[in-house]
Amino acid sequence: MRPLTDTVPKPMVPVNGKPFLEYLLQFLKGNGIEEVILLLGYLPDKVIEYFGDGSKVGLKIKYSVTPVEDDTGTRLVKVGDLLENKFLLMYCDNYWPQSLEKLYKFHESRGLPVTTLVYANAKRPITKSNVFVGSEGIVTLYDKSRTAPNLNGVDVGFFIADKKILAYAPDFNFNFEKEILPKLVAEKKLAGYLTPQRYYSIGALERLPLTEKFFSERKVVILDRDGVINKKAPKADYIKTWDEFEFLPESVDALRLLKDSGYEVYIASNQPGIARGVMTSENLDEINRNMEEELKKNGVEINGIYQCLHGWDDGCDCRKPKPGLLYEAAFTNNFDLTKAVFIGDDERDLQAGEAAGCPTVLIKSGRNLLDVAKSLAKA
Repeated sequence: MRPLTDTVPKPMVPVNGKPFLEYLLQFLKGNGIEEVILLLGYLPDKVIEYFGDGSKVGLKIKYSVTPVEDDTGTRLVKVGDLLENKFLLMYCDNYWPQSLEKLYKFHESRGLPVTTLVYANAKRPITKSNVFVGSEGIVTLYDKSRTAPNLNGVDVGFFIADKKILAYAPDFNFNFEKEILPKLVAEKKLAGYLTPQRYYSIGALERLPLTEKFFSERKVVILDRDGVINKKAPKADYIKTWDEFEFLPESVDALRLLKDSGYEVYIASNQPGIARGVMTSENLDEINRNMEEELKKNGVEINGIYQCLHGWDDGCDCRKPKPGLLYEAAFTNNFDLTKAVFIGDDERDLQAGEAAGCPTVLIKSGRNLLDVAKSLAKA
């Protein structure tokens, strides 16, 4: 990260005018964390002077300052007396915008001394993988060199750990990942929580633009299509042609209001009619094209359309109530799902939103899209 780190430690590198570490601490506060210990070595005064006792971010912060030469494991051992029996260990160059409660519940369900957060890198790769997580959620290979075949994830640098793992520490200056994690893997004591939610990083200069975009002030709304924007087809049928497509009353006005209020607007929709053989991909393309053209005539430009074309039994990860479409939209456009709003019309939409950590609103009898748009415009 040089030359940016010539004058500040890496976690203090500014992102949109604010230290990256401040985003992480606000994330912890939002997830119910109350006390943080910052393990510092390089230019520690820059961190201490900025955050002080932590009150500016609503946390209680303690500091451990040790020699720059100390590696990650050594720094951890030196604060052993301050650690709770279970603690969250984070490296301060990655940000993961999801619920720590889900990570903690997974950790508890596995009953192992350490759980590592792992980005599921196979479908939407962002770097070389360094971990293989098996079907039971146990890490069977941890390869810091990233050269082993068939790896399926990237260690994000978030760990939930039992304090007893300090017994694995050698009596020399050591790296936590190199010395302790391989021992846990060998004993099948390292759980891996695979997440499709990408993480954002200041690990290298080339990653900064995406991270800055992610943390920029943006308003995002994602909508289901049928039943929210247009009238639904009868039960067990589909909107198969443009002639069958009919905008719901006031939906165009609602979308215009959202755009005028500064929202990016995306659509996430199950469209299994193709898999069931009742329509073609050309039919769907025509519907989308005409829908977008009509909306443009009314001052509305859709930022992106994401569709699941699979059938009920295809086992995909994108068909709602699974959250794959929401993750795909967020991945492609680098926005924070936890700060977006998903608008749907049935229980599957609600389940997909909850699974993705995205606040979700359902259109119900007596409340249409324009009502929701008016509420969002005031927010």
